[in-house]
Amino acid sequence: MFQIMVVEDDQSTARWMQAVLIYEGYHVVLAENGAVALDIMDRQHIDLIILDIMMPKMDGYEFTKTLRSVDEHTPILMVTAKEAPEDKYKGFLAGTDDYMVKPVNEKEMLFRIKALLRRSHIANEHKLTIGKVTLDYDSLSVTRGEVRMTLPQKEFYLLYKLLSYPGQIFTRLQLMDEIWGKDSTSADNTVTVHIACLRKRFAGWPEFELVSIRGIGYKAVIHNE
Repeated sequence: MFQIMVVEDDQSTARWMQAVLIYEGYHVVLAENGAVALDIMDRQHIDLIILDIMMPKMDGYEFTKTLRSVDEHTPILMVTAKEAPEDKYKGFLAGTDDYMVKPVNEKEMLFRIKALLRRSHIANEHKLTIGKVTLDYDSLSVTRGEVRMTLPQKEFYLLYKLLSYPGQIFTRLQLMDEIWGKDSTSADNTVTVHIACLRKRFAGWPEFELVSIRGIGYKAVIHNE
């Protein structure tokens, strides 16, 4: 599941974008300004950024310049009420990949997002490598040397999620909502059962382990050789 961050100080706009993107199957992170967005990116992976320009503390231009000084690849889609040619020029000069003017057309925004993900090769190369282990999102497979396992969909998504954010604790409710959906009728112990299956499958693999946090949830721990 792709992680899209919406950087927008207008709450109604941010919530509308969040709803549209979640409906399309994306995981959405919200940030009210550029400073908060940079802090989030220090802690978790983001596949694409939808960015407003006029924001307090750190505007879209400053955020883009700061991010591009350390990250050349994460796609940025600027979405703003500023429509003058010089505003667009300033945005592209700062390092944005695409530019939309408000009010935003929902279908156009989704088409642009898909194009940016495809252009950046994220959609075709959505893999995670941890030591000798590679997780391939498209094939739901986990490979280590000559060993290759294709996992049931929910098991793979759960493992991919935890390993994408090593050390970060996720509650059972968070994992249920994201992987099974907020309207899921699955049993309360679904996450626990899937964690048990994953531990059994990867018992003895030294690269990682899935750790229970009593009364809260789970996290992945990466072991460096």
